[in-house]
Amino acid sequence: MNKAAEGFISVFVIVIVAMMVIPLPPFLLDLLLATNFSVSIAIMLLTMYTKEPLEFSVFPSLLLVMTLFRLALNVSSTRLILLKGEAGKIIAAFGKFVVGGNEVVGFVVFLILVIIQFVVITRGAERVAEVAARFTLDAMPGKQMSIDADLNAGLITEEEAKKRRQDVEREADFYGAMDGASKFVKGDAVASLIITAVNLVGGFGVGMLQGGLSAAEAWHKYALLTVGDGLVSQLPALIISSATGIIVTRTSSRENLGKDVSTQMTSSPRVLTLTGGALLVLSVVPGIPKIPFLALGLIWLFLGTSVRKSREALEREKREEAYRKEIEEQKRPEAASGLVKVDPLEIEFGLALLPVADPGQGGDLMDRIVMVRRQLASELGILIPVVRVRDNFAALGPNAYRINLRGVEIGSGEVYPDRLMAIGGVEAEDKMPGIPGKEPAFGLDVVWVTKDKRDEAESKGYTVIEASAVIATHLTELLRKNAHLLLTRQETQRLLDLVKSEDASCVEEAVPNLVSVGEVQKVLQNLLREGIPIRDLVTIMESIADAARVSRDVDYLTMRVREGLSRLITKELGLDKGPYPVATMDPAFEREIIDATRKGDRGSYLALSAERLSQMMKAIAMGMNEVAGKAPRPVLVTSAASRSQVYEIASRVVPEIAVVAYEELDQRANVEAVKVISLDEKR
Repeated sequence: MNKAAEGFISVFVIVIVAMMVIPLPPFLLDLLLATNFSVSIAIMLLTMYTKEPLEFSVFPSLLLVMTLFRLALNVSSTRLILLKGEAGKIIAAFGKFVVGGNEVVGFVVFLILVIIQFVVITRGAERVAEVAARFTLDAMPGKQMSIDADLNAGLITEEEAKKRRQDVEREADFYGAMDGASKFVKGDAVASLIITAVNLVGGFGVGMLQGGLSAAEAWHKYALLTVGDGLVSQLPALIISSATGIIVTRTSSRENLGKDVSTQMTSSPRVLTLTGGALLVLSVVPGIPKIPFLALGLIWLFLGTSVRKSREALEREKREEAYRKEIEEQKRPEAASGLVKVDPLEIEFGLALLPVADPGQGGDLMDRIVMVRRQLASELGILIPVVRVRDNFAALGPNAYRINLRGVEIGSGEVYPDRLMAIGGVEAEDKMPGIPGKEPAFGLDVVWVTKDKRDEAESKGYTVIEASAVIATHLTELLRKNAHLLLTRQETQRLLDLVKSEDASCVEEAVPNLVSVGEVQKVLQNLLREGIPIRDLVTIMESIADAARVSRDVDYLTMRVREGLSRLITKELGLDKGPYPVATMDPAFEREIIDATRKGDRGSYLALSAERLSQMMKAIAMGMNEVAGKAPRPVLVTSAASRSQVYEIASRVVPEIAVVAYEELDQRANVEAVKVISLDEKR
């Protein structure tokens, strides 16, 4: 079949060339003219039913072939008109029946068709093809880079990438070819004018000089034949030029042109109804024919009403179908699993905060959450799980939000999306007017000002923050404090697999021969709880492997890992930029804590009375108060044996404290002991 089609096209092109030099009988000319009409109509319908231009990529070449075919028919019909004074029944019918035997009317109709094709359709299609070719070529590098990026990211396979590159190249070739092929249509219109003029002058001369006809007879006979020939050739040319305009203006779509037009034209029932109303108003204007406008107005109103009812019925069917599916889903045994599932992280918000959370309304909270997850992954070395954002209008106020960790609230606040939060500023007598409030992350006094007061607030020394940034900052601080609660065994295994891909030996030596994944998880949780990043997992796993040969106790493993991370701890706390003021423990105080430490099935604990623990907390709180104003962060230095228990006591009264063992200080550390905390100190 394919070989036969290839042979037919080759023979067809040869026949076109032969038609220009070999005379054709009138009946064969009629057959070829009818063929021209049928092929032209088929081409235009194909352009309407293609979903994207590349489906008809042969169109530029086919346009050239059809242009040559029409010109060959013009040559053959001209030869018959001048030699025999006839050109078949189709041309005669167009000259007599279509224009009523009036050559003047025929010329006017012919000129109108030429103007439509040449000035309107051809020129527009030529311009669209030119611009499309330019834009397509300019966009090629970007499309190629996008394909390479998708391939590198693993989103597509090598075969898919190859196919997409070929499609990009074919698209560029197609629009480049269409830019040149549109010139054929333009030249065809010009040629039809010239051929018509030549036929008219030549026929008039042949009729008078060789046929012996009078001037009037020669004019009437040959003018009608010339007009018929022009109309027969011009109508298919107009159809082909229209097809050219359709295909170059066609964008990629999932439907054909007819479907797109009907769908998009009836997309708004209100427009149809208003159009019908406008036509009804015009029908009552004096002097305007009432029946056409009245009939059309009623038709448009009927269309609008029908489309609206059909859409309402479709929406109703969709809701009913969704409801049925929901009922069926709830009947399934596994449907209850969604009710017991707890999201690792969740942000609930009130009604007024919907514009902040909804990207469709310009909200950027989701983008900020992505940046928070990236920031904490970079800082702490832990992959924060996806944060679910949902509304809870019933339980929360309109401007309130709540952050939950595994279904339990860890923080909440109140923001105003139509205002800006202003922190700090000048003295009270020149404060900004607005809604007073508290900064949710750090508890600072703030004022919520209108957005048009931004410049004024900044000029007065206020720090101005968007509502979404306030929520993101609060989320960041809460995740820093609770990062250890997010580290599950599954996440620990994922981190171990990541390290194994780069340094397999440090993981395989420790897990599972010396320690379990659960014990590694507890060590990492201990580090994160005190704000120590776990990015350097290679060092952590090597330290665990070395320490586990002595003991698998989690506190001991944590101590040895912290010693291995001494450089990191020193840098994170800023102890290398000294002298850094720190507090130390009285030896008697430390000895009492060490002697009271006991080992249990849940780890180490202090076997002390509540009264004695309270005295220790007060002593640490009083001592750290003297250090707090001298350093960015209060640091307490102890021995390694008591460090973990000292932190358990101190963190209850000074949450931001950092308790560091002497063994955890790098050689670059430069600290200055400004306070010795003792239980015997009196105040």
